[in-house]
Amino acid sequence: MPYVIRDDHGRLASLHRDAPTEGAELLPDDHPEVQAFVGAGGDFQRLDADFVRVLEDVIDALIARHVITITDLPPEAQTKLFSRKSYRERRGTQALTLFGDGDFPA
Repeated sequence: MPYVIRDDHGRLASLHRDAPTEGAELLPDDHPEVQAFVGAGGDFQRLDADFVRVLEDVIDALIARHVITITDLPPEAQTKLFSRKSYRERRGTQALTLFGDGDFPA
């Protein structure tokens, strides 16, 4: 739960792990004001999700064109890519094609 400091108008001005001053207020992580302050659920989060998709497509294109192989990536990255591929396949959306069997031109 973060400590919050409010501005003169009562809006959140900053979040802190530890109480920085005596006037700090403790709010739960899921409090609407905390969520709004960090941008959860807003346009920025949607943009991040869209950007992740772009990165997946770039990785897919590099693999399809034999610039890199999936094993060139760290194990943690491989795990995350395979997890996202599996999730998107279950959802029926276009999934990452990690081994070059997609529709990318050579």
